[in-house]
Amino acid sequence: MSERAELDRARAGDGAAFDRLVRPLRGELHAHCYRMLGSTHDADDALQDALLRAWRALARFEGRSSLRSWLYTVATRTCLDTVAARGRRALPVDLGPASDRTVLGDAPLTDVSWLGPYPDADLAQGRAAPDARYEQREAVELAFVAALQHLPGNQRAALLLFEVLGFSVAEIATVMDTSTASVNSALQRARRIVAERIPDAGGQRAPDTRLREIVADYAAALERGDAEALVALLTEDVTWSMPPLPHWYRGIDAVTDFAVRVPLTSCGAWRHLPTSANGQPAVAGYLRRDGAGAYLPWSIDVLTVRGDRIAEVTSFIGAEHFAPFGLPAALSPE
Repeated sequence: MSERAELDRARAGDGAAFDRLVRPLRGELHAHCYRMLGSTHDADDALQDALLRAWRALARFEGRSSLRSWLYTVATRTCLDTVAARGRRALPVDLGPASDRTVLGDAPLTDVSWLGPYPDADLAQGRAAPDARYEQREAVELAFVAALQHLPGNQRAALLLFEVLGFSVAEIATVMDTSTASVNSALQRARRIVAERIPDAGGQRAPDTRLREIVADYAAALERGDAEALVALLTEDVTWSMPPLPHWYRGIDAVTDFAVRVPLTSCGAWRHLPTSANGQPAVAGYLRRDGAGAYLPWSIDVLTVRGDRIAEVTSFIGAEHFAPFGLPAALSPE
């Protein structure tokens, strides 16, 4: 059945037809909501709300733009409402300077809205449109999404619609119900702030085979408690953070001290599964504290690799992160 026929059926109240129209776009719309909001769970809620709004307003959709563009309009406005109500999400690096020495017994901060990891298995390769600047996977990388959180909602939306999705300035003005001059001004400010907050990574991305080796070696070093092997994988200026814990570490000496005193010796026994998050290599860490029973979900460790070394480890602590990745709820000790 053609899209036009499906659209006519949906306008007439056929919910199944609407679901069929929306299904191919769900993945990219969800990724857009994540970029706007910095949380998979918030993206779930925003997409559900946006599709409900779209269903209720479908009879008023006149077809002057594509259905895809209209759905992005609804999703963006829904996310802007969420941004206005909840503010931005943060990483530990946003809260204060790095700690010089290991902080034992670091307690989670529950009054901070933390940035979360994104399960990218279903995210399409390539650009969303010929005019888009960013690859779709590149546009969910942690550094980029974290930088977006420092933008007001209107600037965040304008940048994503223009640079990631390839909308024209005129189209963005329609989406945001503003002028093209305001869109151009928002884009200029947003580009400047993002450029200031994302360091120049330098060098080429390691081949996929090397990335898989790095992930395997990182997991093996933690499981063996092998500090020497772990340190060999890290850059001199490596950082390690663990939201929702507020303290973080920068530099090989501080990170080595933390790794030796906490994950390598005092946490318990580790097992890991390789995964992918935010378009980056990652491992799911399972922990067994008492020497018996199953290994339970502990953290999703997202690795930022520069050249063939790990330049940043972001350990998102919390079992709630595992389900969106399709990861098991526990690992057998056998």
